[in-house]
Amino acid sequence: MGGLIASSHGGVVLGKRQPCVVSSDQGFTRRIWQSERRTDTAVSMLNTIRHGLPTDRPPLLIAHGLFGSARNWGVIAKRLSTDRQVVAVDMRNHGDSAWHDTHSYADLAADLAQVIGDTPHDVLGHSMGGKAAMVLALTDPTRLRRLIVADIAPVAYDHTQAHLIAAMRAVDLSGVTRRSDAAAQLMQVPDDGTRSFLLQSLDTADKRWTLNLDTLETEMPKILGFPELSGIFDGPALFLSGAESDYVRPEHRATIKALFPQARFAKIPDAHHWLHAEKPREFEAAVRVFLDV
Repeated sequence: MGGLIASSHGGVVLGKRQPCVVSSDQGFTRRIWQSERRTDTAVSMLNTIRHGLPTDRPPLLIAHGLFGSARNWGVIAKRLSTDRQVVAVDMRNHGDSAWHDTHSYADLAADLAQVIGDTPHDVLGHSMGGKAAMVLALTDPTRLRRLIVADIAPVAYDHTQAHLIAAMRAVDLSGVTRRSDAAAQLMQVPDDGTRSFLLQSLDTADKRWTLNLDTLETEMPKILGFPELSGIFDGPALFLSGAESDYVRPEHRATIKALFPQARFAKIPDAHHWLHAEKPREFEAAVRVFLDV
């Protein structure tokens, strides 16, 4: 059973125009906006989109990558919800989730743990979301049954995405009424899917990016890095990569196996870093096979 079941949202940052209530009525998501509310650091529940109803199988939680959102995963989440509930989240500082001054992987893992609660989930994370899922598995392994990491390794990278933040900041949103208006101002961003991907985080009605660009820029070194952790996750783990991507390299395997002794590796042919968007059916099939073992 697919479709939107419910959505929830946590706290907001003073002065940021954020959704303070998200509700659902027969599959239609309604947002009530409020310009200013106090920051409540104790409230960090992420905005979630739930597909399907709970079953006797563990729910699947999906954590997106940098500049992404739960909605980016809608098609795959809906298809995977035929035999289990699938919970896609907006990570902090993204989408309809709260904005914070920090964006460490300890923060992101704690956010995911709060969404999961006391019922262990299977967890799928892509890129930044994959690192957050790994940190959760290494620091709080009882929250997870199985782990799927999409095209990322538990290592530091040096390819900053700060240039994309600069490109988004440079867009004059005052006259933007359609995403195509903003696209015309993003010509410096390669038209290889990146431009369209960024534009999915543009709220044209409210003339704002649904991304906390200030915090993401400040915390970019943490996003690119990976914390030093002493724990291991000895549950089943799948590291699923795009065959044309260089994010998970042969030299990373020893590090992965040291932290995730049961790690398995698989590649999707002709796919790059955004393997789930380029090869959605193949990605879905690989996830199903692993979860059904």
